[in-house]
Amino acid sequence: MTDQLTVRCVLMRGGTSKGLYFHEADLPAPGAERDALLVRLMGSPDPLQIDGLGGSRPITSKLAIIAPSTREDADVDYTFGQVEIDRAGVGYAGNCGNISAGVGPFAIDEGLVDAVEGVTLVRIHNTNTGAVMTAHVPVRAGKAAVLGDFAVPGVPGTGAEIVMDWSGTVGAKTGALLPTGNPVDEIVLENGSVVRATICDAGNPCVWVPAADLGVDGGEVDFSETVLDVVREIRGTAAAQFGLCTDWRRVDDESPGLPMVGLVAPPGGYRTLSGTTADAADMDLRVRLIFMNRLHESIAGTASVCLAAASRVRSSVVDAVATRREPDTVLIGHPSGITPARVAAHAVSEPPYVSFDLLGFSRTARRLMDGAAYYPRPAA
Repeated sequence: MTDQLTVRCVLMRGGTSKGLYFHEADLPAPGAERDALLVRLMGSPDPLQIDGLGGSRPITSKLAIIAPSTREDADVDYTFGQVEIDRAGVGYAGNCGNISAGVGPFAIDEGLVDAVEGVTLVRIHNTNTGAVMTAHVPVRAGKAAVLGDFAVPGVPGTGAEIVMDWSGTVGAKTGALLPTGNPVDEIVLENGSVVRATICDAGNPCVWVPAADLGVDGGEVDFSETVLDVVREIRGTAAAQFGLCTDWRRVDDESPGLPMVGLVAPPGGYRTLSGTTADAADMDLRVRLIFMNRLHESIAGTASVCLAAASRVRSSVVDAVATRREPDTVLIGHPSGITPARVAAHAVSEPPYVSFDLLGFSRTARRLMDGAAYYPRPAA
């Protein structure tokens, strides 16, 4: 009997995230045994994940589980998992836009979807939310194309552009674009201060807050623990309103990933994490996204979808700070640079007075390696 067992997987970069991609048939059934395996493969709980395949950051501790879909409106079923770093847990509360960008290429390269030369459409049913996304994947010689001229801030170089349409994900988690029915809500903190927020559900539920309400500029590449503590209370209060947690203090245990919170501000120049300059003239707004109680190095794909949707809601806090430099596009300034999100919307007569014809973003993805991942045999 060997000391180690193996499971087949693919290590892929999707957008600005990196994770393990599995065939569902290669894993145990959903439940404690599967989660224990995934946690062990990543090397959690350990802040460095030194004894596993995780990269010690939330954006590199992710996974995708993929299978042929039984739905007529989808080609594959895809389950997203966020492996916690300091604790032995896997969160399935929502989806990840960046990891989603790798699902189409995985499905094509693994033979789950027939490759169509030029562009292959892959209809992806996300089991976390029940929503269906469509990936427009460039294909060359029967495989997902990798080389191209599309740049994603936060990813070195360029690659083949994958267009992701998320218009079918509006209200996927809570049932409505605006779960409270309001373009702006007032969140009262325990110290009595009031923070304005737009609570929006598209891609994933997010809470958008004016950076000025928290006394910050919106161009930072780091935040103090004091600011992060306030954001955690905002997040927990909103999560309790969604029914994602029983009390805001329990949000990290009961809903560690959702909702995300983004601090938004008007366009303004700043230095990116790589030391380059992001110019105000090249963006529609600045956003600093807090994910898993940390400042996100760029912006989550699902958050860019939600931000784009919120930008078209009249009088939302996002609408109040954003300019519109290009039609059907929102240019998002984040710590790693400026990323476009696509949004084509038209007015309707009933709340929230907007409907979306296109809602999504473009990303690149690349298979990094595939083979057998090793893990110690569990104790009997």
